[in-house]
Amino acid sequence: MADLKETPSGMRTHIGVFGNTNSGKSTLINSLTGQDVSIVSPVSGTTTDPIYKPMELSPIGPCLFIDTAGFSDDSSLGAQRLKKTKKAASECDLAIWIQRDNETPGESTTLQKIIRTDIPIISVINHFSSKNILPENTDSVLHINALTGEGLAALKDRIISIAGQFSERSILGNLVKKSDLILLVMPQDIQAPKGRLILPQVTTLRELLDRHCITMCVSTGEFEKALASLREPPKLIITDSQVFDVVYEKKPEKSALTSFSVLYAGLKGDVGIYIDGACHIASLPNNAKILIAESCSHAPMEEDIGRVKIPAMLKKRIGSDLQFDIVSGKDFPEDVSGYDLIIQCGGCMVGRQQILSRIHFAESQQVPITNYGICIAYLKGILDKIVVAV
Repeated sequence: MADLKETPSGMRTHIGVFGNTNSGKSTLINSLTGQDVSIVSPVSGTTTDPIYKPMELSPIGPCLFIDTAGFSDDSSLGAQRLKKTKKAASECDLAIWIQRDNETPGESTTLQKIIRTDIPIISVINHFSSKNILPENTDSVLHINALTGEGLAALKDRIISIAGQFSERSILGNLVKKSDLILLVMPQDIQAPKGRLILPQVTTLRELLDRHCITMCVSTGEFEKALASLREPPKLIITDSQVFDVVYEKKPEKSALTSFSVLYAGLKGDVGIYIDGACHIASLPNNAKILIAESCSHAPMEEDIGRVKIPAMLKKRIGSDLQFDIVSGKDFPEDVSGYDLIIQCGGCMVGRQQILSRIHFAESQQVPITNYGICIAYLKGILDKIVVAV
């Protein structure tokens, strides 16, 4: 099964807590989680890098609270801390703006500038005196005392109400239905983690089981034997993008084909934009500059898909003068205007909002963007022959 450390960031609802210094952000996080997650101090700028705390919030399920540095930090490191806060804002499904009761009510214009307009914001006024009677809550503002916990029940209800409106995204969409026969082709090569499956394989397999599909898993070498053992062709074959061409050549005509990375293109990003981005490959100049964006940090391997295989395929198609830059983890340049193409990984280890923010940067600067699976399908000449989830 998947490593527990792999599960939280990619599949949890991300809730960021923002505000000026000493507004009670860290105290609120500690109160909501019931743990001393963040250091609480009257000293301005105590929180530097964002602090991430996974927890279960019923009935939403898994959530990830993000404590951030204050906007009004005027210290020598304030600008660097704000940069980290902006990165955290790009990951949020939901934002909480918290301010002291002696501040002018209203959401921070700074927060509105750095967070996408489709991200809901809950405005909270934090009352520091335990002797005060909290004012009535309104639709636009909630009143709490983060230290005593007064008003937190209403805040949790508001979080649940908003987060509950997020539709639970399906990996497979309309591609399968109950009792369909599905064949998963999962090569166990040098990049496969020893003793376990990668997260896209695990989550896809779990959804197939939940949707009561008849599921069969094989490695690439057993693919033909598996087909020969079946009385009827599988409704859908899901494979690793790296063996797209091998599976396509040998699959039954009636079997639809996709890959784990293509499924994650729809789950985490925008598959339509990715397809358009891949089609720009045909017009890339010989000296094109391409950004490979990984969403997790890992030690590069000899046959690394993003660092080795995709660049090699592109150079074979376009020419050896192509230039490649690689970013990993949370690193992603805000200015991507110097690139001719961005190729994003599947994003299995991060939340959807982080991938959508990267797509937003690319679109706003008119840079085509695609993802690993869609790119490989295009380079293998089968992009128009695979299926995507709707």
